[in-house]
Order: sequence, then structure tokens, then C-alpha cells
Amino acid sequence: MSTTAFERGDIAHGENTRFIILISCVATIGGFLFGFDSGVINGTIDGLKQTFQSSSAGIGFEVASMLLGCAFGAFVAGRLADQWGRRSVLIISAVLFLLSAIGAGAAHTSLLFIAARVLGGFAVGAASVISPAYIAEVAPARYRGRLATVQQIAIISGLFTAFLSNYLLAKAAGASTEALWGGHAAWSWMFWMQAVPSVIFLVLLLTIPESPRYLVVKRRKDEALRVLTRLFGGAEAQAKLAEIDASLSADHHRPQLSDLKNKTTGKIRPIVWVGIGLATFQQLVGINVVFYYGAVLWQAVGFSENDALAINVLSGALSIGACIVTVLLIDRIGRKPLLWIGSVGMAVSLALVVWAFASGSLVDGHLQLPEGMGTLALVAANLYVIFFNMSWGPVMWVMLGEMFPNQIRGSALAVAGAAQWTSNFAITVTFPILLGSIGLAGAYGIYTLAAIVSVFFVLRFVHETRGKELEQMEG
Repeated sequence: MSTTAFERGDIAHGENTRFIILISCVATIGGFLFGFDSGVINGTIDGLKQTFQSSSAGIGFEVASMLLGCAFGAFVAGRLADQWGRRSVLIISAVLFLLSAIGAGAAHTSLLFIAARVLGGFAVGAASVISPAYIAEVAPARYRGRLATVQQIAIISGLFTAFLSNYLLAKAAGASTEALWGGHAAWSWMFWMQAVPSVIFLVLLLTIPESPRYLVVKRRKDEALRVLTRLFGGAEAQAKLAEIDASLSADHHRPQLSDLKNKTTGKIRPIVWVGIGLATFQQLVGINVVFYYGAVLWQAVGFSENDALAINVLSGALSIGACIVTVLLIDRIGRKPLLWIGSVGMAVSLALVVWAFASGSLVDGHLQLPEGMGTLALVAANLYVIFFNMSWGPVMWVMLGEMFPNQIRGSALAVAGAAQWTSNFAITVTFPILLGSIGLAGAYGIYTLAAIVSVFFVLRFVHETRGKELEQMEG
């Protein structure tokens, strides 16, 4: 990303913008691997069915098994990040990404495959909450949203790269189940491709500093001052250190889950419930059905495997474009407007998808759509992907990284992240069941209802964070 737009005020503010952007981009590689690990499964389902002789329920669990690791990883990562540091947890994630990629491609039994995917899920869950938190803690408020949104671009770029890699490997082999290099099936190589960015992520993480806010929490003020000086220059570093320290001095103790309760009322803080709501609604709208089961979805309405994988590539490209729009807008119009615009857009486009699928009839086990309805379903589904990725996709992660006060950030991220991945698991594992019981129209009807409810959730409960320093966040 060009630093020009950020550097216009660089001299006036005294910050090392280029350095801030570079270390933020390193953190977003975790998002890239998050996206790749999530999307690679999309092209491997036929291979898993053939190799493991899995039933529909078995496939659903094999696909969703990663999400169990994600929920656990997101929950534990926030607490580990408070104890060991943001950078240290990201390094652990990079190692687990590498081990998972190798293990999933080499698995010869369903149990070994699930174990490898759960391991990768832990890395995904950890990276999903710690990468945006790290970016929020090193970036100035005036362009924090744009930098944190790059995380979503990285996620979608990872998805897009996985879709493209799957498509090219399947095309080279003839099908995902056919042998490719070394006599191994193409679907195995789809997983092994992830090893390359995993190694790059691990190496680059060794070059970035620890979060200064974490260092202040741990009372390592000299180290924090050195990092802040690299980020903002000597004059501003002292003021920023004092500001961070003041935000913690009134209630300085080791962060713990009990901090999420209001000490006066004994109830969970409202800001935590808002975070859980944001995390949950992001999944209840069904976006990962498109990302995880896209090939299955389009084959179900008559497209070939190659055409379905090509549609995934198109969806990935459109997603990246939508995220770029968010980068341009998020620090100008704010987080809340993007969320409710996205909710309305998703509700309308999902309703069109339901209408198209409801018009079809089953022929030889495939949903046959009337003339024109297949095109409507394809266009509406991609509009839905665009609306999601210009709103809830990036903005939810931006807000989770910045909306919580310093003292509870790790613990609140743990709970919200676990809620996000638990919802993701529930949506993913139930889709094959819904597909067989109430059909595509019924499944997407549920996601449409969730999108409609999310409009009112945003308008009533979400508060704007644009332009606020992290020390100004209230809970």
C-alpha cells in the first residue's frame, strides 16, 4: 500500500508513518493465513469425500473442525497476549499455521485430518484477534481504521489466493481428486501451498517490536518508550507513554476475565455484550457458507467443478475491491455507517438469492433453476459478498481491536473472538444438514433474517469509535 496518503501529515505529527505501516503489514500476514486456511477447504471437499469415505455429516464436521480450534484459539489468545505479548502469540500462530498445512495435506485418515485442521484453527483464531489488536495498539487514531482494514484485505487476499491456487491445481491435475506432483492428489497440494506464506510470516515477525501498550501494562516502561520513540518520535513518545500509563494507573492490576464485569453492578459490561453481538452477527449472516461451501453451492445449481472454482476466484476478487472501498471510507465516514449500510445491502441481496433458489426444482439431485434465475442467484450472491466485505467483514475486526479499554482489551477480545468462531462453527456445521432438510432457499432465508436483525442491532447498540485514541475508550 502506498504511504503517500498517510504521510501528508507525517512531519506535523512527528510519527514514523512508513515504519508503522510496515509493521502493521507484517501483522496482517496473519490475516492472509487466516483467509488462506479458511478458503483452502473449499476446493478439497471432493477429495476428502473420496479419501475418507465421509458422509454428509462427516464432511460437515471435517470442514467445521478447524472452527473448534479457532474458537479455542481466539479465547486463549487474548489471555496469552496479556501474559506473553502480542508479538509472541503471533509467532506461535505462525508455527502452528506451518504444522497444520503440512499435516492436513499428508493426512490419510479423517481423524488425523481433523487434528491438523484443529491445530490450524487455533492459529487462525489467535491471529484473527491479535493481529487487529496489535495494529490498533501501534497506529495513530487518525488512520488506525485504514490500517486495521488492511487486515480484512489480507484475509480476503488469502481467500482469493487459496481459491486461485485450488483452481489452478485442480486444472493442472484434471480434478481435485487426481494425482499431481509426487503422486499426491491435487487436494493435498492445496493444503501444502500454505506452508510458503507461513514461513514468510514467521521470519518477518522476528523483525517487529512488541506492542507498547502491552509493555506499559507489564510495567516495562523503558522498552515501551523505545518502541514509542520509533513509532512517534522522541517528543511525542513521552506524552504518549504518560497517556497510556494514566489510563491504567487508576486500576492497574494483572488483566483477568473478571475485569469484564462492572465492579459496581456485578454485571457484564455493556461494551462486552456489544463486542459479542458484533462478532456473532458477522457469522449469522452466513458469509462463510459462501467461502467454505462455494464450490458445493454452485455445483448444486448446475455448475461444473471447474466453473464453481472459477466463481470462487471471482468472488475473492470482488471481495478485495470491496475492502479497498472500506479503506478509503472508514476513517472518513466512520464505522457505524458502514455497518448499517452493509446490513441493509446484505438483507436485500440475500432476499434475492432466496427468491432465486426458491424458484428452482430438484432434477437428479441438483437444483434446476428457471431461465434467468441462475444469473440472478450468481449476481445477488456476489453483491452480498461485496456488501459484507465493505462493512461487516473488515469493520467488525477493526472495532474489536479498538473498542475496548486498555485494561480489558485482551480478555474482551478472548470472549468476543470465541463467540465469533463458535457462531462460525455453528453456521458451517449446520449448512449441509440444512441443505438436505430445508434446501438452499430455506438455509439462505435464515441468513437473510439475521441480516435484517443486524440492522437494528447496529442502530441501537453500536457506538462510533472513529478518531478516538484507545485511551479514550470507555466500557
